[in-house]
Amino acid sequence: MNTQPHILVIDDEPQILRALRTILTSKQFRVTTASRGEEGLTLAAANLPDVIILDLSLPDIDGLEVCSRLREWTQVPIIILSVKDSEREKVVALDKGADDYLTKPFGIEELLARIRVALRHYAQTQGSNPNTVIRAGQVEIDLVERSVTRNSVEVRLTATEYKLLAYLAANPGRVLTHRAILSHVWDPADVDRVEYLRVFIRQLRKKLEDDPDQPKYLINEPGIGYRFLADD
Repeated sequence: MNTQPHILVIDDEPQILRALRTILTSKQFRVTTASRGEEGLTLAAANLPDVIILDLSLPDIDGLEVCSRLREWTQVPIIILSVKDSEREKVVALDKGADDYLTKPFGIEELLARIRVALRHYAQTQGSNPNTVIRAGQVEIDLVERSVTRNSVEVRLTATEYKLLAYLAANPGRVLTHRAILSHVWDPADVDRVEYLRVFIRQLRKKLEDDPDQPKYLINEPGIGYRFLADD
């Protein structure tokens, strides 16, 4: 049985496909490539990859449509690679179900790091024993016991602070949009009230970070949302 993680790359640039096949193969990944959206959807269904790397600009169907159609039947991590760098483009892609977004040109080490995070998160969500204790430095979050400690001392959180932290920590490394967080923690009617979110993130940083002004765990993605950086 082949235990190498399987990466499906959907991109219409031949040089990108060649480069990623060479680099990812050298890092012990199995790689399948597609240059069109429909081909990528077919290969995803046939091969059930562990991560999909998806370009937004495809010759037959829009990459956002590919993302939406994938999310109809699979929760496999989707990492967007795109020349489009606007905050709006990133937010739309993440709201469509993408897990992460990198802008071309990208650093290969950063891409590999994002792939590792996506694989860990997917393994946790798919396994029979998902990781219910999340650690980030001296911070420990027990999602079953609903407890948070820092340096082994209990951190007292309000109900809303805990719900926000638990949602971020349960998706370590994944960019969660403002809209997704507000809808989950507050109410779908509050999806535009980003000021709520900023206030509670600031409160959490004061309680969890060594330096709230230089956070290591609760990371802002400007104009897009937040991600929680857990230990490897």
